[in-house]
Amino acid sequence: MKIAVMQPYLFPYIGYFQLINSVDKFVIYDDVSFINKGWINRNNILVNGKPNLFTVPLKKSSQNKLIKDIEISDPDTWRTKFLKTIEVSYSKADSFKDVYALITDVLHIAENNISKLILNSLTAIKNYLEIKTEIIESSAMYCNSQLKGFDRIIDICKKEDSNNYINPIGGINIYSKKIFEDNGIKLNFIKPKEILYRQFDQEFVPSLSIIDVLMFNSKKKVQDYLNEYDLI
Repeated sequence: MKIAVMQPYLFPYIGYFQLINSVDKFVIYDDVSFINKGWINRNNILVNGKPNLFTVPLKKSSQNKLIKDIEISDPDTWRTKFLKTIEVSYSKADSFKDVYALITDVLHIAENNISKLILNSLTAIKNYLEIKTEIIESSAMYCNSQLKGFDRIIDICKKEDSNNYINPIGGINIYSKKIFEDNGIKLNFIKPKEILYRQFDQEFVPSLSIIDVLMFNSKKKVQDYLNEYDLI
């Protein structure tokens, strides 16, 4: 049983979906503190050949609140504006029709909680790409919010009877393989390989939202990209 745990990010970069694809269960870490200026409610898309940061407005977001408790501010206005930006920016992309319909379906679900909206979006994209991984919310399953750091991750692994935890490469200097091994869990770090693709006829802009990857590539190609990583 392979497992990964990550905070919920809205339309994250493809490395997030590589992590989902690499495990049997993916835990959305929604009962931890919100991070201001993080990637929970924002990411970059391509606008006029340059990265452009979109941000979902939130009601009274604060690092003193849990992610699962934060609501979107004026969701109808934001959705309309965002979908228009997507349409103008990507209408000539090869996969625009299917991907725009996918995004529209996600955003038109009557959901104003940012974490639930992200869950819906991750699930929709996972299904579109035919990823088999089960996605679950930490707040709904584990009742271990009194634990901190890797102690909580290890507890989740044990409750899921998981013997392999996979973490993004950014945590390589934070998480100790020995501590996990002492608890009977193998710790791996996922390191995405470089992914290049044609964005109209412009200079390539890397590390954008999964929206960009989906717009410019066939579903089959994106499925291939999901396996373009190394486990360390």
